[in-house]
Amino acid sequence: MLGEKFSHFLDKPLSPLARVLPFNPNFITFLGMIITASSAFLIPVSLFWGGVIILLGGVFDMLDGIIARVNGKVTRFGALLDSTLDRIADGLIFLGIALYFFKISDDLALCFNLLCMIASFLISYVRARAEGIGVSCKIGIIERSERLIFLAFGCLTESLYPVIIILTVLSWITVIQRIIYVKKQLKNLPG
Repeated sequence: MLGEKFSHFLDKPLSPLARVLPFNPNFITFLGMIITASSAFLIPVSLFWGGVIILLGGVFDMLDGIIARVNGKVTRFGALLDSTLDRIADGLIFLGIALYFFKISDDLALCFNLLCMIASFLISYVRARAEGIGVSCKIGIIERSERLIFLAFGCLTESLYPVIIILTVLSWITVIQRIIYVKKQLKNLPG
């Protein structure tokens, strides 16, 4: 997972910028969600510009965490807000993709899009439930950052249908990986 391996990779080079930006990280989180979610309105009209907006929103999604860490503003509420707004933006991206597939009358692609959306929400849900019962669950082959890159690539190259099929398979594999991992970890916990 890119997010796990590179989550703090840009902290140092972007620290000077993060220190001088006069914005609260929660504001950046909200702005990133608005930008990313706006791709839902562009995707049915222009895949290319929808992909550009997904990437732009991803920059803000990365920047909010850097600002919070560099300025000592990491909070539990900020983490909750970030996760919640990410789910809203993701849902709206999938809505935009659904409208695109509906517009071109591709029912099978529409079904894959729905399956992909369900799996993407389950990836986050399983992690949250695992952490709620005391198991850290950051494993799996795909998470949000990779999903956004895949979706942006699919839009920019107008190869959205094959990308959705690949994402659907990888996302369901990740859900299963996480469930199996948590089950194994729970065997090792007392009680």
